[in-house]
Amino acid sequence: MYFAGYNESLMALNAKFSNPSCLGVADWTANPPVVNYNFSISQESLTLCGNSLNITSQLGSGVFSDFSQVQSVNISGLINAWDLSISTISYRQQLMYQFSCMYPLQYVVNNTEVSVSGVSVAIKDNNGTFISTLSMGLFSTANYTTRLQIPSSGLQLKTRVYVQVKATNLTTKFNVLLDRCYATVSPYPASSTSYDLFIGCTRDDQTRVERNGVSQEALFSFEAFRFVQHRNLTVSTFYLHCITRLCENSTCARLIPTCKRKREIQAPVNTSEVATVSSGQIRTRVDNGPVTSQYKSGSIRHEMTFVGLATGLLSFCLLDWLSPW
Repeated sequence: MYFAGYNESLMALNAKFSNPSCLGVADWTANPPVVNYNFSISQESLTLCGNSLNITSQLGSGVFSDFSQVQSVNISGLINAWDLSISTISYRQQLMYQFSCMYPLQYVVNNTEVSVSGVSVAIKDNNGTFISTLSMGLFSTANYTTRLQIPSSGLQLKTRVYVQVKATNLTTKFNVLLDRCYATVSPYPASSTSYDLFIGCTRDDQTRVERNGVSQEALFSFEAFRFVQHRNLTVSTFYLHCITRLCENSTCARLIPTCKRKREIQAPVNTSEVATVSSGQIRTRVDNGPVTSQYKSGSIRHEMTFVGLATGLLSFCLLDWLSPW
């Protein structure tokens, strides 16, 4: 690019040279140096820089190989060079890069630690992997307005916990659809000991799915419980995970389970291809016996952490030299 007489200020997404958000940023620490372009799938970003967005569907693969249909969003466009020559002719090459980026719309929202020991719950923040957009929140009221507050004594078993999985900063094309939410005794979704709160149409008797696949937030609730294998522990800890996808709102109805038959899927075997979000630690304890020093903290308030699926990153080598198209 520099050999052709251009720099990062003269290369813009879809020739939008007057908009700073459509220009690239040079990264001289990379080897070789690159120019990075950031964009999101929000309606504002797509309009500002003129990128195209398309939705595709294909058979699930990897950790989602048991799903018959997984949607992806494809963002495409051009990166154009601005020739500043004012004469009739120019000896500069006209550079034009065409890009096409595909992002899966299926994710694992997980790592909500739930420590249950007979009668209590407590929250501890745990940052997710990505930047923003997809979040999980825990609430204590049915209208999802009061964040879950955990006393030092913890929540009693069968206390109802309200869960919100929400997408923000997205185009209105997408809804949030939860395929499966389950608990494990370790932070890892592939833990050998797990319990399904719901999976498709099959759900625990104490789990209520209130909203799913019809808006940019999904809502459900469950009653606090403990794993039997922790019978000798004062405090029992588990983690909440949700396999989540974004579906185009015009096709969500076809993806929502009709509940006429049971669909089984396997637990994910790794998290290398999925995003993880945490709402923190939940724990319950039994009434008899002292609380171990590990859990003698005071009241802890739950704060949501976020992960991003909407931010794309595009890098181009500064030394790349394309022939004119």
